[in-house]
Parts: sequence; structure tokens; C-alpha cells
Amino acid sequence: MNKYLECAYWTVVTALLVAGVAAPPSASAQIPDDKPYVFFLFDQLEYAPQPSERPIGLEAIGWFGGDINRAWIRAEGEQSTREGLNGEGEAEIEALYGRLVTPYFDAVAGVRTDVRWGRDDARRGFLAAGMQGLAPYLFEVEPTLYVSHEGDVSAEFTASYNVLFTQRLILEPEVEARAAVQSVPDWGVGSGVNDVELGVRLRYEFHRKFAPYVGYTQRWMFGETADLARGDGEDPNDGAVVFGVRLWR
Repeated sequence: MNKYLECAYWTVVTALLVAGVAAPPSASAQIPDDKPYVFFLFDQLEYAPQPSERPIGLEAIGWFGGDINRAWIRAEGEQSTREGLNGEGEAEIEALYGRLVTPYFDAVAGVRTDVRWGRDDARRGFLAAGMQGLAPYLFEVEPTLYVSHEGDVSAEFTASYNVLFTQRLILEPEVEARAAVQSVPDWGVGSGVNDVELGVRLRYEFHRKFAPYVGYTQRWMFGETADLARGDGEDPNDGAVVFGVRLWR
């Protein structure tokens, strides 16, 4: 049965990519100012001296398209260096089609792949649907719903805000929360609210495209997810000072 689910999964992937990239532009997208553009941002490229389990982190987002229709890429990952760069790590990569539905929000739909390497290699896939954009009071938000190829349902919510002390010195608080309907012990996921992560990063923009930063992140796991973490030798409530750089083109 899993083979048939995987076949359906990749069929939907192909359909979404074709719809988002190959479909003819709408009448509203044929205006002269709606030519395609490319944008890519390494929002977080950072090193955390402690805890040693996840010292290198990456969070990136990019898109290609015009004002109305865009193809989006979202990615985040962690890499342990306890055994050099061959240590354990994991990554989430999303390919999404987005369409502007209000002046400040895109509706997005597509696929996500989770990859884990090191102690035990594994991979799983999801269908994804959600929104992303600028909420009132200039909060950037990303609520997203996921359904795995095995039928597991989960959700993530991310919100961030920029506090400008000057045009170059910027403080960015961020909150990220995850929840799941079913437990998936192989991936350390319990049912209910899984975890909440709060971070605050202070960056200095020497140039709009280059901004080093320093910050602090704190993560709390809950319920069954916390129990799974303890059983795997992890601290369910860990925090770390981070040093990194923000880059975009």
C-alpha cells in the first residue's frame, strides 16, 4: 500500500510544479511590471557552541516569479559536529507554489521532504498547504498544515518581528511551534503540542545583503515528544547562544 501512496504523492508533486511553473500567466500577471524575479535569503546561518548536539543551524527561503504567482523554496536544518562534519544531522526542504490572495498574504501548497543522516538514515515526505505573509503590526507569519505520505497530520506556526533601533541595528524575536495529531516515534514526534522554540537575534546590517548577528534560542518540548527526547538521551528543554550571519541576494 505504501508504494501506491508514494506514487500518488509524487504525482501530486509533479502536478503542483507543472501548475505553478508551466501554467500560462493570468491576465493580471501580464502587466509590464510583473516580469519574473529571483530572491534567496539565508535568514539564519549560525553556530551554537552549546549544546553540542546541534551546533550548526541553517534556515533559508527563496522564490522565483512575479507579483501574483511564485515558486517557493523553504529549508532548514541542523548538523552536529561531535564527529566532525560526518556527525548526525537533519533537514526539512519544501517546494511550494504560491499565489497572492491578499495584498499581504500568499497561499502556498506543495511538498516537503524530511531527511535524517548519521546514526540512522531516514526520509519521509509530506503534502503541505498554508499561508505566509505580513500580519497586522508587521508580524511575519507562516502557518502550515502537513500530511505525510503515511497519513500523519501535523502543523507548524512561525512568527517573527523586526525591531529597528537604527536603520542598521535590528533586533528580531521569533517563535516557532509544532503540533501533531498522531505520534511518530521513529522521528521523535508525539501527539499533541510537540515543542515551542523562542529565539532573539540582534544583527547589524553592514549592507542590506550582509548582516552578522548574535542571539539566543530556547526550546521546550512537551508531553510524549519530551518523553521520546529523554529516552534518546536529549534534553527536552535546551537553550543556546548563537553566532551567525544573514545573507540575501
